[in-house]
Amino acid sequence: MVSWNVVLLVVCGLPATVLGCDWLQRYGRLNNDSLTLLKRMGKNITNREPPVHFPYPLYQHIRHAKDEIQLVFIRETLELILDLYHHDNLSSAGWDAVMSEHFQISIHRQIEELGRCVSTFYFSTFICQVFPLLQDFHCYLKSFLPFQTGGSKESWELLWKQTKEHLCQLELLVNHMT
Repeated sequence: MVSWNVVLLVVCGLPATVLGCDWLQRYGRLNNDSLTLLKRMGKNITNREPPVHFPYPLYQHIRHAKDEIQLVFIRETLELILDLYHHDNLSSAGWDAVMSEHFQISIHRQIEELGRCVSTFYFSTFICQVFPLLQDFHCYLKSFLPFQTGGSKESWELLWKQTKEHLCQLELLVNHMT
């Protein structure tokens, strides 16, 4: 007969994928789809670096958090990425409109699926501890990039570059979790 302590230990030690969140198992494919769509919708041809430094220290910090906090971080980062692409006029970007729309749909799908894996407890913890740092970076990007610069092609390319880096860093974070 199996002891309840052993069963409890096994269940508590299982990754989120076994406990109803299969998003992590599909993340590699979903992220690859998003990166492919990002590359197809336009290319980064500017050599200029964004005036805002990428938040590598934030990603390093979040790697040491609980898996649930990391999932919330990933979800919120995807939300902020999607928010950057909700703009009335993407035509100045020179991107393929269909690919741009599919990219946004791909990101939205990940947000929805990941939202089912995230508990409200960990979401509220995240909001208090980490979200302000992520939000600050997002606000810097939003204030500089296409929204405040008249939508120049170069500003959209800088946004594209930052988006690609976020998606790559999120993939590293998920790989670290699994």
